[in-house]
Amino acid sequence: MKRKINLLIPLVGMCAGLLVGCGNSEAPGYKPRTDITSDTLYVKKVDGLKDSFMLGMDASSVISLEDSGVKYYNHEGEEEDVFKILADNGVNYIRVRVWNDPYNSSGKGYGGGNNDINKAVEIGKRATQYGMKLLVDFHYSDFWADPSKQMVPKAWKNMDYFEKCDALYDFTVESLQKLKSNGVKVGMVQVGNETNGGKMAGETRFSFFAGLVNSGYKAVKKVFPNALVAVHFANPEKTQNYLNWAEQLHELDVKYDVFGSSYYPYWHGTLENLSDVLSQIATKYNKKVACLETSYAFSSENTDFFNNTIGETSGYNVKPYPFTIAGQANEIRDVVDTIAHTKNGIGVFYWEGTWVSVNQPSYEENSKLWYEYGSGWATPYAIEYDPNDAGKYYGGCAVENQALFDHNGRALESLKTFKFLKKGNDAPEYVDGIEDANVSYYTYEDFSLPETVNVVYNTNEKRAVPVVWDAFDIPAAKAAGNGKYRIHGVAERRDVYCNLTILEKNFLENYGFETGDSSNWTVTNLNPDVPFSDSGYKVKPTTENPQTGSYAFHFWCDAADTCKFEVEQSVNLTAAGTYKAQASLMGGGPTGDTVPETEQNMYLYIKVNDVLVAQQSGKVTVYKSWTDIKITGITVNAGDKVTVGMHVESSLKGIWGDIDDVMLNFVE
Repeated sequence: MKRKINLLIPLVGMCAGLLVGCGNSEAPGYKPRTDITSDTLYVKKVDGLKDSFMLGMDASSVISLEDSGVKYYNHEGEEEDVFKILADNGVNYIRVRVWNDPYNSSGKGYGGGNNDINKAVEIGKRATQYGMKLLVDFHYSDFWADPSKQMVPKAWKNMDYFEKCDALYDFTVESLQKLKSNGVKVGMVQVGNETNGGKMAGETRFSFFAGLVNSGYKAVKKVFPNALVAVHFANPEKTQNYLNWAEQLHELDVKYDVFGSSYYPYWHGTLENLSDVLSQIATKYNKKVACLETSYAFSSENTDFFNNTIGETSGYNVKPYPFTIAGQANEIRDVVDTIAHTKNGIGVFYWEGTWVSVNQPSYEENSKLWYEYGSGWATPYAIEYDPNDAGKYYGGCAVENQALFDHNGRALESLKTFKFLKKGNDAPEYVDGIEDANVSYYTYEDFSLPETVNVVYNTNEKRAVPVVWDAFDIPAAKAAGNGKYRIHGVAERRDVYCNLTILEKNFLENYGFETGDSSNWTVTNLNPDVPFSDSGYKVKPTTENPQTGSYAFHFWCDAADTCKFEVEQSVNLTAAGTYKAQASLMGGGPTGDTVPETEQNMYLYIKVNDVLVAQQSGKVTVYKSWTDIKITGITVNAGDKVTVGMHVESSLKGIWGDIDDVMLNFVE
């Protein structure tokens, strides 16, 4: 019988108030190794870490990798079942994503592990064999679901909301029953993956999301009454979003046990902020909290001829640890320590620590395996379902440098971190990396390059050491005006860089939007039929993509023919003369592809006493590709009002971008 979902009526189901146990003792015949040691890996003890704390590993791509010929080896170089290697090293939970139907009409897999429920059953059986429980991560999509897309499964495409609630319930029950009938130990279930803003399965309204989650909750409790049910969001650095979403979950009487967050230190702010926002939610709503995804790079090397998400020169906002074995281990330890000491914190899951390259000697040989077995992030067969992203940018792993195995499949020393967390592990201290220097000065300041830089040790301690920079002409750089420079140096016989920004006196206030709001700026919506909103037409300073500092002026337009606004600031100048203006612009379209110039009308403009005197066009292209738009030769009389502004206009659906470091400088 079909069910109609009423958000105001509590759903039947036994609330899982107790954390499911996590030890390895439930696997008959399996005894975890007790001889895991290390003379080189330093791990600081996590005080008070409970036996019940979930130390999880997402291993969703293992089957497709093994089908592609990948073999896994323990620390001694002996081939072993990867799930035994994980359990021996202290992992007690396995996370596996589940897509509804990740295959095209000809039965060809979309990639990313081709993770249907049958793959989950196979992974779950092997995890259970070695005493680990399963976290089932339902995306409720046929392929990747994340903050940028929550696509409806093909089979649900023409369903209305109530039919979709029924379908989600049925799919969840049937999938979990398959796991249960195969003896898989399920301890937690995610209802959705990175469902920012309450978007899931093609729905974008939070009230509809609430009903879908309640359907999933009821389904989980029907099959596994004691399993925890988690919701999952990303971007904890946007603290108010998390608090707002938690409030909406409460107001709509959504049933769940765990508020889960992703945390990638490249993008997601500080661990202190993560702990603070999760603690607020745990306290106010009496929910358990967990980090459901984290990872860190042990190398910047690309081993499969397909660009990695994270490297030395792009793809991240900050680099809090060196890209080394010790850096990776310290990231794991610090995230676990943070969640373990966060109110109601129950666990941390490392994302795809087993996803290594298929290790063939050429792109062509790798791609044959990616496409046949789904061992790359996407295959060309995904074009039928996701033509604008996976259908264009399909290829290899992109994250093998964040795995806990090397490209030959051998366990890294950092995998032992999970084993050592409760007691710690000592090792001789050594230099693990050196932090680049980041400095900013005005042209009218007297300055020199830093005399020291921070050396980072394997213990995660930092100490200042002398540095010798290559010859650099500071007076010439100051004379050139606004500019950015990357200067090479040597410290402790290692290469290091100084990222120097030189700025002229700026007559604009809050030029980098560092107040976190639009103070000193006037924002005008030139499309009054579509009001500004955080969900569909966001136009405001955020921490998402700053060029410098912590903020930039961000815009995002969910629908076509929406984006049309101006942001400007006016100042009265007391000194007559010639001035120049500059603004930095970055952005892109919905798929990551270059945005056609015909789809955008963006320019920096200057008004003197409210009369337009100059404008210079600029374009958004792709993520992290900043352009400086400049206007020179602005003639000003004493007392003139000068307005500096950016006009942003596009008919494109999904257009987005950031404006930062807007300047008005005196020339002569």
